[in-house]
Amino acid sequence: MQLYSYKAKDSKGMLVKGQLEASNQAGVADSLIKRQFIPISISLVETKNNIKIFDNLFVEKITLDDMIMFSRQMYSLLKAGIPIIRAMVGLADTTQNKKFKNVLIEVTKQLEQGRDLSSAMAIHNEVFSRLTVSMVMVGEGSGRLEDAFYQLAIYFEKEQETRKRIKAAMRYPTFVILALVAAMIILNIFVIPTFASMFEKFDAELPLMTQILIGTSSFFVNYWWLLLVMVIGSVFAWRRYLNTEPGRFKWDQYKLKIPFIGDILKRTLLARYSQSLAMVLRSGVPMTTGLSLTAHAVDNSYMEKAIITMRQDIEKGDSLLRASKSSELFSQLVLQMVAVGEETGRVDELLQEAADYYEREVDYDLRSLTAKIEPILTVFVAIMVLILALGIFMPMWNMMSAIKGN
Repeated sequence: MQLYSYKAKDSKGMLVKGQLEASNQAGVADSLIKRQFIPISISLVETKNNIKIFDNLFVEKITLDDMIMFSRQMYSLLKAGIPIIRAMVGLADTTQNKKFKNVLIEVTKQLEQGRDLSSAMAIHNEVFSRLTVSMVMVGEGSGRLEDAFYQLAIYFEKEQETRKRIKAAMRYPTFVILALVAAMIILNIFVIPTFASMFEKFDAELPLMTQILIGTSSFFVNYWWLLLVMVIGSVFAWRRYLNTEPGRFKWDQYKLKIPFIGDILKRTLLARYSQSLAMVLRSGVPMTTGLSLTAHAVDNSYMEKAIITMRQDIEKGDSLLRASKSSELFSQLVLQMVAVGEETGRVDELLQEAADYYEREVDYDLRSLTAKIEPILTVFVAIMVLILALGIFMPMWNMMSAIKGN
């Protein structure tokens, strides 16, 4: 969303000035016409980057918890027969997230001006995804808007549960790696320089490993600022690379090949794909449109391209089964489920079964991930200890042997 400044004339011909948030100038013009204003000029308001960065540091983010609560409450209110505008006003008053509250207030204003809910939500595309907007649009068209929010709530809850499981599985290896990094920093700053000064006093001939450790420590102590600049520069360069389309595509493709983690990520994405496609098909969305929405929902550019290719194959006349086979993304078991779904006309139900299957596999893999990674971390720690022992204690043993020999 961007901020636009506008000049317009009202129904009485009076000049009106103001600012509106929209995705483009056409969105601003549409909003003004809905208010019975005649647009004269619309211009983008330039915002200083430093102010944006400062604001982003303190603006509360809209999380999955907020979306789950919003979907659940909308389902309950609409099912009870409460009008949409009244429901939105009530949710805006009760939500604790200030950013989300402002979004709901803006959506309510759009509803009061005659927009439907899906169009009002589409303006805030940084909050409501295309999948969410499409589900609401289908619910409005079918007269079952409460069911659309119920399905969205279930979808967000499963997404949140998957993320929590992944974070829990990665907590132990992350802690070990951070502890190793902290230990290396302490050793290089405080421990190794002490031994280096002692070895220098004895004027002893040092082994190669000891010389490497002392040289590394000396570089760390004297040029820590250079290391800090290199780390910060690498982080910014990496983030800038990921913001490019080729960079994000290659990284998303590589993530699926990382040992131990890649298979889990792939199954997680396939569970998200199956769950999303089952949900939109259950709501009556056409297959090709559903695939387009699902492609954006998986949040992986490599997987997104594969799903878009599947959609193109279906548009050419292929079945979902043939398109799924050509993508080489799915296991044989899931392909059999898709085949049965097409034969029986229950594709959405079988896709939901596929999603449940992938979620069970992900759950099992995450529970066994720590057991798989722990031996590797233990070996890595042992190697680090061995290097330090050889580099620090071998010269001491040599000096003790020389002293005893004399």
